[in-house]
Amino acid sequence: MEYLAMENLSEPSSSISFTSSSHLSNGSTSYTNVRTAPTPLITEPRSNLEIISLNRLSTNLEKLLSDSGSENECNYTDAEVVVEGISVGIHRCILATRSKFFSELFKDSTKGCVEKDGKPKYIMSDLLPYGNVGYEAFLVFLSYVYTGKVKASPVEVSTCVDDGCLHVACRPAISFAVELTYAASVFQVPELVSLFQRRLLNFVDKAVVEDVIPILLVAFHCQLQQVLSRCIDQVVRSDLDTISLEKELPFEVAQNVRSLRNNSQDNDEHTIEVESEGAILEKRIKSIHKALDCDDVELLNMILDESKITLDEACALHYVVSYCDKKVAKEVLDLNRADVNLRNSRGYTVLHVAAMRKEPSIIVSLLNKGANASDTTHDGQSAVSICRRLTRPKDYHAKIKHGQETNNDRICIDVLEREIRRNPMIGDVSVCSSEVADDLHMKLINLENRVAFARLLFPSEAKLAMEIAHAQTTSEFPGLLGSKGSNGNLREMDLNETPLVQNKRMLSRMEALSRTVEMGRRYFPHCSAVLDNFMKDELHELFDMENSALEEQEIKRTRYVELKEEVQRAFTKDKAELDRGLSSSMDTPTGRHGGKSKARKYS
Repeated sequence: MEYLAMENLSEPSSSISFTSSSHLSNGSTSYTNVRTAPTPLITEPRSNLEIISLNRLSTNLEKLLSDSGSENECNYTDAEVVVEGISVGIHRCILATRSKFFSELFKDSTKGCVEKDGKPKYIMSDLLPYGNVGYEAFLVFLSYVYTGKVKASPVEVSTCVDDGCLHVACRPAISFAVELTYAASVFQVPELVSLFQRRLLNFVDKAVVEDVIPILLVAFHCQLQQVLSRCIDQVVRSDLDTISLEKELPFEVAQNVRSLRNNSQDNDEHTIEVESEGAILEKRIKSIHKALDCDDVELLNMILDESKITLDEACALHYVVSYCDKKVAKEVLDLNRADVNLRNSRGYTVLHVAAMRKEPSIIVSLLNKGANASDTTHDGQSAVSICRRLTRPKDYHAKIKHGQETNNDRICIDVLEREIRRNPMIGDVSVCSSEVADDLHMKLINLENRVAFARLLFPSEAKLAMEIAHAQTTSEFPGLLGSKGSNGNLREMDLNETPLVQNKRMLSRMEALSRTVEMGRRYFPHCSAVLDNFMKDELHELFDMENSALEEQEIKRTRYVELKEEVQRAFTKDKAELDRGLSSSMDTPTGRHGGKSKARKYS
């Protein structure tokens, strides 16, 4: 009974049916279908053992890869690959076994250079016939080669810094997948190419056409026909202009796209006539673009003077900020012969296109010429949101050492955000109509009232903010506070002043007051919050005490005292926070010179 119980509890039990013969002293006996006792050692099935062994091998090799970056006794690397200026240790035996490319590379002793320690060193850019593979992408590729597992994409290089983006098809996510595809294709790891081909196909249907182009290029160079066909189909159905096709796509692909577009059009007489007129216009536009390509602004001026075409008709500013040298772009802007807020056929302003290029000097030049930073595309993207969706967290949050240049991505975002914060209420003020002047007038009154009220409640702090913002150097514009007892005419009139001069004067004052308010928000955020609420609700009633009944006047005086106490409490809180921040920075050894302390940020 004990044996049977043990047999039934054994998992799994082992039974063998067989026929055996045993020669005994009293004759031979034959046994058939004898059930043996359970085997004492229960073993896993063969497939499970293989999985466990492979997992252990993968883990050990991954540890070998992680140790290769450290200079310790466990570093057994025998070669290096320099990626983006960073040396990555590799083990040639593993790479040669897993990659035919590296197998052939390591056989050729003339490739790479030998360092003092005897290790060959290879430069990533020398290994790639096309495309680019960054540091993080190469580490993910190496991890797969060593372990057979694909690591998750690092967030700092596969997402953007736009808080509203889901990161399912933003440019950093696509670029990282493209880099991995290049690496898998060039280094000849076919199963990895197949994996990332499926990823790229998922991106194509979700991405905007500008972000489809990098996918198309990797599909073209790596001969991924399925991905290439899908990309071409997307481009054909998009509104991507002919110039972009010729500039950004391989010649045969651009020809294919144009051919497919032409075949989809009806060839009636009207269409042929329109195409003929379009060919003439296209020829003139190309002459302007050729002059820009040659950096010849004088030739550009001659073409404009002699032909019947303008810079706006040729979308020359869009072209120059996309493809030409930044110095040429500035020279063309200085001609003042084009509208800096012009939209092209796709609804993009010049500033939107400049944001895609992420060249700070061009963006600043456009803003100085009156480009509107608040303009949005048809899908609601502003120039700064475009920049954010193109920028990786790694680049935006990169630590800058003393004397080192700031990343262009960060500069572009900061410049555009500062422009919007500088005066968020200013829209397009380039047109001097009576409606614009009236709108400007009302916005200016609101700012004057807010600053005047701040001067009543905390005069020393308001004075300091105005001095920093140079608001005291601009002419004051009477608001509700300044109009008490006047004839109600809030606008200063000068019969000799043209509408343009008047708008310029109002804008100058508005900018100074906006900077004053910004200083207050930065250094006294709690006070500013109290003022914001009060400006929305009770400003008009509070300063209309003389025309109110005695009972109402008493209520308003009480409310005024309450408000003053609220502001005083808010000011005390601001001062306490500021003192704590200064105290902590003084107590931290690295706070002043170490570069590790965080700056206080006020919203």
